[in-house]
Amino acid sequence: MPDLARTAAGLALGTLGGGLFHALSLPLPWMLGALFATMVASVAGAPVRGPTRLRPAIVAIIGVLLGSRFTPAVIGQAGEALVTLSILLVYLAAVAAVVVPWYRFVGRQDWTTAYFAGMPGGLTEMIELGEARGAQVPAIVLAHSLRIVITIALMAFLFRVVLNHDVGSSIPPQGRPLDPVDAALLTGSAVLGAILGTRLRLPAPTFLGPLALSAAAHLTGLTDSAPPGLLVIAAQVVLGTILGCRFQGIPTAMLGKAGLLSLGATVLTLAVAALAGLAMQAWAGVGLDQAMLALAPGGLTEMGLIALAIHADVAFVALHHVVRILIVIVCAPLLFRTLLARD
Repeated sequence: MPDLARTAAGLALGTLGGGLFHALSLPLPWMLGALFATMVASVAGAPVRGPTRLRPAIVAIIGVLLGSRFTPAVIGQAGEALVTLSILLVYLAAVAAVVVPWYRFVGRQDWTTAYFAGMPGGLTEMIELGEARGAQVPAIVLAHSLRIVITIALMAFLFRVVLNHDVGSSIPPQGRPLDPVDAALLTGSAVLGAILGTRLRLPAPTFLGPLALSAAAHLTGLTDSAPPGLLVIAAQVVLGTILGCRFQGIPTAMLGKAGLLSLGATVLTLAVAALAGLAMQAWAGVGLDQAMLALAPGGLTEMGLIALAIHADVAFVALHHVVRILIVIVCAPLLFRTLLARD
């Protein structure tokens, strides 16, 4: 099949997978549904291909979306959360110290792949950073995508079954429609951020640059808008399709092994999160359920939805996840150069 036809087939299958996951109310449906649908097709040898040329634009959109979380209301809690943010730093170091060796010695991965598979960052960021340093991208995709799914499933079970909270899977309400000024600011954050990020040689430049400009625009009150919901959905489908189509020729045995590794890594991470949550409860008076949502290695959006459903402090949860992602984005490359660049 021509490349264009294979790309169209990949996007069509990714859209169907995302729609199916959404209909089933599964976590992160549009990206993970597209990812797993095209991953299965790729492993089976189907003629699908991801639109890789769109990736920089897609990553920039996600960066702008994450930057929109930096509202004055969220950052205003930073002073009140110094204790919990300090605990978060210790928690991140502990997770890295436990999970990276898990992938290295139990998973028998090379140090570079184990490092970016085990670091408690976001899926997109760890793929971007790991790929730039020669890691095995399919292993990182599996590690983080399965971690997200397992975490959300376990947390939903905890709050719905054990703690008897009504945890729904509804889509968060959309903000007001974009006006021309908001649209220009968000578009400028994406375009100029990607250019500046590349020129400044930031890690994952097309992601971190737009994120930084979007955060600045929201913190200064220039805008309180986020990218339109349909655009975000389309970006997730395209990104999931790109990632899933990278699994051409990957044996099914590798998928089974990755699932067991991710289950073990997630259990280890949640055990560390429980200890850190108890510390937050003892030293900062934060409820254990809220602390677990702030520390759980799941998606920011999904953890925020669960927080909303159980009437926890959504801003508190969002703040800690945003800080977690930023710390890992900034520190992971520095630690890699210090500890593993010679490996």
